[in-house]
Amino acid sequence: MKNKKIFWVFIPARSGSKAIKDKNIKKLNNKPLLAHSILSAKKLINVERIIVSSDSKKYLNIAKKYGCKFLHLRSKKLSGDKITDLDVFKGYIKDLIKINIKLPKFFIHLRPTTPLRNKKILNKGINLFIKNSKKISAMRSVSLMSNPSYKTMKISNGKLCSVINNDFNLDKYNRPKEFFPNTYLPNGYIDIIKTSNILRNKLHGKKVLPYVIEGFNSDIDNKHDYKYVKYKIEKDD
Repeated sequence: MKNKKIFWVFIPARSGSKAIKDKNIKKLNNKPLLAHSILSAKKLINVERIIVSSDSKKYLNIAKKYGCKFLHLRSKKLSGDKITDLDVFKGYIKDLIKINIKLPKFFIHLRPTTPLRNKKILNKGINLFIKNSKKISAMRSVSLMSNPSYKTMKISNGKLCSVINNDFNLDKYNRPKEFFPNTYLPNGYIDIIKTSNILRNKLHGKKVLPYVIEGFNSDIDNKHDYKYVKYKIEKDD
């Protein structure tokens, strides 16, 4: 697969956002979040096409301004709060099939809400996927959690319990984190998906290769995240 343009980059950018209004086009370092992902995509190896998918013509016009040639206007039905990534990919592929466009073998999934990406880290991830593609179902980038999930709790029937097996016996989890295995959180830096899986109604499958990203990750979910990422940019300048 080396030196072949076998990947399409897919950047989903819906217009609805409750935590931050118009989050995907909120400016960071004088560019909309959406633009950061487009510019990162242009630095990737083995990429044939970069697509921005949105329910907003305004968003798509912004994408065009930053050099994205393939714009997908999706329905509002595929842009609600409860719509999954799989729903969005399936909707896009369905539209491609309608107009007899040959499907790519793989999609690189870049979320606009992770705006700061390093070219070397991205291309290293692509090479990692290529090397292992025959024995995995997908690749996801993850970050090491500062505290393992084993120490995470929820409230059930007015009482604290562990998220692990809904266990109310919290004494067993009240130990230093070194007693537990490391756990990781998907971070949106770069995911790679097989089109064949999507056609089988799956996104990642059961053999997902982890790509561990070390150091700071710019995943923006709320106003606090946005302020912190902005602070990090200004501090590093």
